[in-house]
Amino acid sequence: MTTIVPQCELTRKAVKWVSEKVQETGRPWNELLEQAAMQFNLSPRDVEFLERFFRENGVSVSSDNS
Repeated sequence: MTTIVPQCELTRKAVKWVSEKVQETGRPWNELLEQAAMQFNLSPRDVEFLERFFRENGVSVSSDNS
């Protein structure tokens, strides 16, 4: 049986995934958005939300990776 996940839950999972990948890999969040969009089947509007979320919250690669 297939479980239907609400779109807002997929967006939440994408935020968590991108945040974790930034910490794990040191890659900038903007490089990970396209991959997250495909993995979580996000709409263009959801991707715009993610861009705005990460930009406004100042998520960045830690200075240890510089």
